[in-house]
Amino acid sequence: MKPISTKQAPAAIGPYSQAIEHGGLVFVSGQLPIDPSTGNFPEGGISEQTRQSLTNIRAILEEAGSSMDQVLKTTVFLADMGDFAKMNAVYSEFFSAPFPARCAVAVKTLPKDALVEIECIAAVVK
Repeated sequence: MKPISTKQAPAAIGPYSQAIEHGGLVFVSGQLPIDPSTGNFPEGGISEQTRQSLTNIRAILEEAGSSMDQVLKTTVFLADMGDFAKMNAVYSEFFSAPFPARCAVAVKTLPKDALVEIECIAAVVK
């Protein structure tokens, strides 16, 4: 197992890695919408938070030698399923066909009262 870490995404705030590479895959931990330059959520709502979470994922994948085009599966955690359409609109800006498999679920609460958290599994192409 190889830990992946970049300063272009928020540092892990607990006993976990930003990502782990193993067997040609990279497993990216759930990314809250934290701007690594400020340590805060972006101004706005679900659209801005989704964009930041996916920007963090992209930075981690690039550090691992992968990209958004190599994402196989995502899991999206939403604080409110009523935000699904807005999240989905931003999500579609980051992916193109063939789209990754995805699961989107509503959860009671997310760390720091985030509106969204996204994790993924991607192939590593070196």
